[in-house]
Amino acid sequence: MNKFHLAFKVKDIESTYQFYHEILQCKIGRQTKDWIDFDFFGHQLSAHISKKIDPLDYCGKVDNISVPIPHFGCILKFKEFESVKSKLKMHNIQFVVNPQIRYKGTYGEQHTMFVLDFSNNPIEFKSFKNEKEIF
Repeated sequence: MNKFHLAFKVKDIESTYQFYHEILQCKIGRQTKDWIDFDFFGHQLSAHISKKIDPLDYCGKVDNISVPIPHFGCILKFKEFESVKSKLKMHNIQFVVNPQIRYKGTYGEQHTMFVLDFSNNPIEFKSFKNEKEIF
């Protein structure tokens, strides 16, 4: 599998480090005073400090639920999904979309949940019942 890279805006390195490393337990890559890289479940996230972070837009409608656009996330095995959910709950991270099953009993059935990092970036975690139905 090819690795994915995403560079995104954050308000500061300290809270970003706390969310991605301390809560989600992502390994740290390279960093400077202005940006920090994380191993986000095998993919490279580069968090860059910005003074202009756009407001959220809940324009996405998925299975009759409004979701923030843009967002990023990760497709996990079910055990990983449950582990991430537990970490988020343990640290009292509020869910933007509560953990739930989407498309239950149909093609593409998946567990999903959305949270915001400490810079207000929406992140979706999902786990498909059948990985052959991702696309």
